[in-house]
Amino acid sequence: MNVIDYFFEHSGSLQKEAVVGRESITYPELRKQVYQTATILHQRYGEDKQILLLSENSIFCIVAYLAIIKSGNICIPLNPAIEPENLDKVLHKTNASLAFISKRFTKRFESYPFTVWNNDTVNQWCTSDTVEMAVAPDFDEQRLAEIIFTSGSTGEQKGVMITHRNIIANTNSIISYLHLTENDIIEVVMPFYYCYGLSLLHTHLRVGGAVHMNNSFIFIGSVIDDLNRYKCTGFAGVPSHFQILLRKTKDFKKTRFETLRYVTQAGGKLHNAFIEEFTEAFPEIKFYVMYGQTEATARLSYLPPEELEKRLGSLGKGIPGVELKVVDEQGKAVEPGVTGEIIARGENIMKGYFKDEKATAETIKQGWLYTGDMATVDEDGYIYMQSRAKEIIKVRGIRISPKEIESVIVTYPGVIDCSIVAETDDITGEALKAIVYVNESDIAHFREDDIRQHCATKLAAAKVPAKVVFDTQLGFNAAGKKSRF
Repeated sequence: MNVIDYFFEHSGSLQKEAVVGRESITYPELRKQVYQTATILHQRYGEDKQILLLSENSIFCIVAYLAIIKSGNICIPLNPAIEPENLDKVLHKTNASLAFISKRFTKRFESYPFTVWNNDTVNQWCTSDTVEMAVAPDFDEQRLAEIIFTSGSTGEQKGVMITHRNIIANTNSIISYLHLTENDIIEVVMPFYYCYGLSLLHTHLRVGGAVHMNNSFIFIGSVIDDLNRYKCTGFAGVPSHFQILLRKTKDFKKTRFETLRYVTQAGGKLHNAFIEEFTEAFPEIKFYVMYGQTEATARLSYLPPEELEKRLGSLGKGIPGVELKVVDEQGKAVEPGVTGEIIARGENIMKGYFKDEKATAETIKQGWLYTGDMATVDEDGYIYMQSRAKEIIKVRGIRISPKEIESVIVTYPGVIDCSIVAETDDITGEALKAIVYVNESDIAHFREDDIRQHCATKLAAAKVPAKVVFDTQLGFNAAGKKSRF
């Protein structure tokens, strides 16, 4: 089955809104627009074309994304603020010449030789008399649905090839453990060119729930207001979202959210101090710690909320349909407490990297995805992340994980976030530098020696930063993930 037919299989005829808020649309109207656009796209351009999508989160973005995939073509969702150099690399690799571009960004790309369709084009197509494409039950689910470009360890962009089957499998799993229904409404603050954001759209379309899109997380008050105004039952964020909500505003923890039943956190490890702070403020809201990668369509593991207090710091176990292991360099499962690499197997694992057989072979071995994430397990098989292999810093030959030090510094009163980076040192090879983020109104009260002393009480001497600097501007990428320096 084509994944779009799967999304609308039960929800397409529901007489309710699929998108709520300033932009809204019902399920029947959304389905109509998607299938009409897909039909014209298929009639004019056929199948298996790589088609770019550059747009902010919007109904236009949703319709274009779904229509490309429904038409049997391959969607390449990109950040509309993509740097010209990176766009050129994508174009060189894919030879894409067709693009859906939101009207607000079309001028930015007018020098490119694209065939461009914008909001007006889609509106025109949706009002045509074209007979929509039929549901294709015999559709090959192993066909590509999308290519999501993500940076690899060298900074080079890799095109993650995601199939229809990958999306269906991951969507079913997420719905299962989050217990989603058509009564759920999710607050979306992450872009749809990011796999985490897409997974929110996928799951709620399948169950007949609704999404509310907020493209202005920088205005924290609007997010807080929207959660109540639109009766949201769920909120999903990366670590920076929770750090900002908890420590950049006093309103969040004082607000009561009558309909919010759960939140999910993925996109990197959120330090335990923030999880404890959230659950103490909102004991009635279920907090799901999750872990995933673009190469896994989105999700690989989750920690059930009822296990959170007992296993704080764990990323849980594999989601339904996914097998997770932590293995040593010989591929053997590690003993509890021993560090190894997380590997995963399941129907959600990507087909490979686009036009990169070498990187694919290095990442997928005998059906297992080698994540590059280092972790340990406990006696019950719950996994605890240590670091990305590439993030390890060596000081005097000692391997140090930045996350361990960061998790200590963020417990210091008034600290919003922290990044541990390496600086070249003539004696030790690498030295530790802590960049500590605080509110501008508090910065005068912070001293380097206080942070170092705080670290010394909880960490071995080799892990105490040699240098501490303070900053008030947090650096995040477009998906809200922390930027490494």
